[in-house]
Amino acid sequence: MKKSIAHVLTGREKKITEEETVIQPLPHKDFRFANPFIVIHHLPPKRIPAGSTLRIHPHPHRGFSPVSFMIQGEGYHMDSAGHAGDIEAGGIQWMFAGKGLLHSEGPTKRLLEKGGVQEMIQIWVNVPAANKWDDPYYQNAQKHQLPEVLEQDGVEMRLASGTYEGKSSPMKSFTPLTAIIGTIMAGKTVKIGATPGYQALLYIYKGAAQVNDRDEVRMHQLVVFEQDNDEIEITAIENTGILFLSAEPLNEPVAAKDNFVMNTPEEVEQAIQDYKDGKFGTLEY
Repeated sequence: MKKSIAHVLTGREKKITEEETVIQPLPHKDFRFANPFIVIHHLPPKRIPAGSTLRIHPHPHRGFSPVSFMIQGEGYHMDSAGHAGDIEAGGIQWMFAGKGLLHSEGPTKRLLEKGGVQEMIQIWVNVPAANKWDDPYYQNAQKHQLPEVLEQDGVEMRLASGTYEGKSSPMKSFTPLTAIIGTIMAGKTVKIGATPGYQALLYIYKGAAQVNDRDEVRMHQLVVFEQDNDEIEITAIENTGILFLSAEPLNEPVAAKDNFVMNTPEEVEQAIQDYKDGKFGTLEY
């Protein structure tokens, strides 16, 4: 049976640095968390002039995984735990912050030199309290490493995380999570099977679509589904880009502030103090 829609949340602009403004559908004033999904940020298509120098200053994280889906352009990653990597359009990078580190990201040097268009979506995935103090790790995969799913003419979908149709993404996670991203041409219909009892979200990053009993969901809107039932039907009204997310609910307290996702306010304040005390290391970027 089709899942009922609990919320349709329209993303709002949020300035995250002096240079960068994103669309934020989650958290939202009408619905804070879909734990383990804490934050969704969409950096809309942005023209980067050749010879630019934009790179995001190192910033701290603890207690969760920032996961980035590159839609257009190229992105780099580096952190104070010694990890580094680049992804191209269609790729994914997944950093587990664990007990804490400094992190820098942004367009690759090659893209900054040559110029081009950058677009990405980043989500923050919470992890169980038992894993928040584990050692950080980093992983990435390019588009060709992510299995194609929901295959039909006019549909291009990749499995970025989890398992689906007997296929598996190379990404590993403490939190069971399925992520499918891609495009649906106008007039085409996709049916996604979703695990009953899990959180299920659908973000429209381009275009517009009919979704289950909702006549139209437009660009920058996030659908939050009820946890019952198991089917999501999407019919593209125009050429549409989607990110589908599903995960086992993490029924633990959430204390999120700045760049930290912990279980209590005291743990967040400790993270802030540890960062001030230099315990997250240093990072030359």
